[in-house]
Amino acid sequence: MSCSALPPSSLLQLIWLASPALPVGGFSYSEGLETAVERAGVSGEQPAANWLADQLHLSLARGDLAVLAQAIPAWRNANIARVKQLNDWVLQTRETSEMRLQAEQMGRSLVEWLRNHDGADANAIAACAALPPTYPVTFALAAAQTAAPVRDCLLTYAFGWAENMMQAALKSVPMGQSAGQRILARLSREIPAAVEQALHLPDADRQAFSPMLAILSAQHETQYSRLFRS
Repeated sequence: MSCSALPPSSLLQLIWLASPALPVGGFSYSEGLETAVERAGVSGEQPAANWLADQLHLSLARGDLAVLAQAIPAWRNANIARVKQLNDWVLQTRETSEMRLQAEQMGRSLVEWLRNHDGADANAIAACAALPPTYPVTFALAAAQTAAPVRDCLLTYAFGWAENMMQAALKSVPMGQSAGQRILARLSREIPAAVEQALHLPDADRQAFSPMLAILSAQHETQYSRLFRS
C-alpha cells in the first residue's frame, strides 16, 4: 500500500509527525554533525551530504528504523512487554550521554504531545510514559494510532530526521538554502532503501555500532562553541 492509498486522516497524521513544527525539540540536536564540521572535515555541501547519507544507512536504518519496524506492530497488538524490550534496547545502545538525553527528552515531549492529541489511546500513553519513553518507541506509538502501513510510518520518521539534519547542516557547516534542498533531495532518494533494510532486519542484526559518531558526540559535550544540544 502506498501513501496515496491511505485514508486522508492517516496521511495528514503522518505529515504532522514528520513536520519540523512538531514540538519535540528535534531542531536543537545535530547528532554529532556540529563536531564533524569542526573535526572531521565536513566543510561543505558534498561532505555534509555524504556524512548524512552514511548516517542514514549505517546508523538510522540499523537502529531506530529497525526498532520502529517492530515497535509499531507491538503497540497495535498491545504487546507492552515487547515495547519495553525495544525501549530498553534503545536506552542501552545510546553510546553517549548526549545521545541518551536526546532520545529521552524527545520521547517525553512526544508523550506530552500525545496527551493533548484528540483520539489518542490513554492507556497506551500511560504505558509509554511509565517506560520511561525514548523517541523511537514513542514515535511508534503515535504512528500506530494511524491506519498507515508500517513502511509508510518508517518513511515518515526517516524524512523527519532528514529534514532536521539538513537544517542542522545549514547552520553548522554553514550552507545556503539551495544546498540544503539538494542534500534533502539526495536523502529522500536514499530513504526508501534504508527503510527496506530496516523492515527486514532481525533482532540479532539490529545494532547501534557507529564509533565515529559516538566519538564526535562525546567530543561535542566539551566543544568550545556550539549551537546544538548534541
